[in-house]
Amino acid sequence: MKIFSSKSVLSGEISVPGSKSHSIRVVAIATMAEGSSTIISPLSSGDTLSSLVASEAFGASVEKKNDFWRIKGVGGKIKPCNKIIDLGNSGTSLRIFTALAALCDSKYSFDGDSSLRTREMRNLLSSLQDLGVETNSSNGKCPLSVKGPLRGGHTSIEGKSSQFVTALLFSTPLAQKNSEIIITKLNEKPYVEITLDWLKRQQIEIEHEKDLTHFRVKGKQCYKSFESPIPADFSTATFPLVGAAITGGELSIRNLDFNDRQGDKEIFSVMEKMGVTVTKGAEWTIVRGPSKLKPVSVDLNATPDALPALAVAACFAEGRSEILNVPQARIKETDRIACMTRELRKMGADIEELPDGMIINGRGELAGATVEGHGDHRIVMALAIAGLATGKETCVNGAEAAEVTYPEFARDFIKIGAKFKVI
Repeated sequence: MKIFSSKSVLSGEISVPGSKSHSIRVVAIATMAEGSSTIISPLSSGDTLSSLVASEAFGASVEKKNDFWRIKGVGGKIKPCNKIIDLGNSGTSLRIFTALAALCDSKYSFDGDSSLRTREMRNLLSSLQDLGVETNSSNGKCPLSVKGPLRGGHTSIEGKSSQFVTALLFSTPLAQKNSEIIITKLNEKPYVEITLDWLKRQQIEIEHEKDLTHFRVKGKQCYKSFESPIPADFSTATFPLVGAAITGGELSIRNLDFNDRQGDKEIFSVMEKMGVTVTKGAEWTIVRGPSKLKPVSVDLNATPDALPALAVAACFAEGRSEILNVPQARIKETDRIACMTRELRKMGADIEELPDGMIINGRGELAGATVEGHGDHRIVMALAIAGLATGKETCVNGAEAAEVTYPEFARDFIKIGAKFKVI
């Protein structure tokens, strides 16, 4: 699929879909819980539907409706599964459900698409081995298998991806004995805080240091059924935010909860520094683009998913912008630092690629070009947004990747004035 993007001004109202991070976490909890749980307004996309594939493979019963999912969980007793569980493109699902599958004394096997097969799993598999699990992977990536039971005990893990930490925190409360987890080099701290919030709601007993480097988890606990709505996704909200910023538009974005733990809410503060006016209300957040964007220097370690959109915004500022301390952006669906550098240069950007970020010498403009989405939903959406402020039409190849987190991306943006043509 291709998206052709032409010069536009965004205006009107938009509701972004539910949070992917929250949706997959609550599917995992509901799967392992006793009884039926109801998830209200979940994100229904490629990644979250992959989590439901794993849920059903574990033995849970899943009912999908337009505005809610109902999951009858397994009560901590995962049934054996003889087939390979295909998790598509979902790295979050892969990490969390691999660790949960390790609670079963039968072998569980996982695989995914070509992108998922590049996602690092070695650190998590090593920690699971420390906790009594047999693992098998030829290269520390998919395809892989695990065979429990996960007994508990002591392990340390490098938090280069917060998903490793989340996976252990979801699985170890169900282990046979207590666990102690030491974390080094933790990236993406807000995502671990989202996990801890859900565990707190479940009354799971976990002690931890304030800096989230040391966890003590009581074993033989259980998850309980629940009913809960899913908040809107701040990672997705960065795209209408940046779209309004670079086109000089004004948008009302519905139902953003700035009290939520999602780290990407901070991008609204970053864009305010760049000159965007942000007015927060109970139900609407209004964003207005300035006549000129200002350059910015930002530590993006806590919010790596914002890198593609923020890189686009920096190109339309005049002056030197720095996106720093985000090495984990290289181990997402693709190497987002390298790929965004390559594609934005096709559009005339002046970018210096760093090991952990980018320096962008913004000129206040980009030129239309034919660019590649690299199978990455956030790169596709960022480049399509960039095309809204170029004089010549931009063609984004591989645009179907946006469906991973935002299936209605093109349709929703056309409603607010984006001149998108989808082929």
